[in-house]
Amino acid sequence: MPQDKTLVVLATRNAGKIKEFAHGMGTERYEFKVLPDVGFTENIVENGKTFAENAEIKAAAVSEWLVRKGIEAMVLADDSGLEVNALGGAPGIYTARYAGEHGNDKKNYEKLLKDIENSEDRGARFVCVLCLQCPGTRPRFFEGECRGTIALAPAGESGFGYDPVFVPEGHSRTFAQMSLDEKKSMSHRGNAIRKMMDELLK
Repeated sequence: MPQDKTLVVLATRNAGKIKEFAHGMGTERYEFKVLPDVGFTENIVENGKTFAENAEIKAAAVSEWLVRKGIEAMVLADDSGLEVNALGGAPGIYTARYAGEHGNDKKNYEKLLKDIENSEDRGARFVCVLCLQCPGTRPRFFEGECRGTIALAPAGESGFGYDPVFVPEGHSRTFAQMSLDEKKSMSHRGNAIRKMMDELLK
């Protein structure tokens, strides 16, 4: 690895996230790896009450493990979800398992549509909290959001999660009806990454 690049370990097993963070942070300064790339196999119990707490739990666990292994790296963890006005901010940290089965996108958004079918307020926001843990420093947090509304019915084939029912503010199409570049330009994670880079490049 070139000496001028900083290793960034993403606290996830999802290799697909490398592309998103590399796009937002650039590959000139940083080299990105996910947990399997560095040999991290421990189970992290995310028992926080907020996105920030869960992101910090992940970042701390990975950072401590890297120190024990003698690997110097920045650790970046994110926790994100959907907050719906009519549900008092739910599903929130339970976004991925709202219908009871982790990661079943269709069941999750179908339950959401049923739960707010009689609500006049269909406002919602996607939230992403990044926790950046650098060796020997306190964790830093960066929050991004994307406000919008919940559609009356799912539409679109792309994206994942609640994308088929989320219409971002100022638009008439759901995230699932947009191209990846369109979605990225306004996504909650993209906004959080931009805030972080503003801070890192000061």
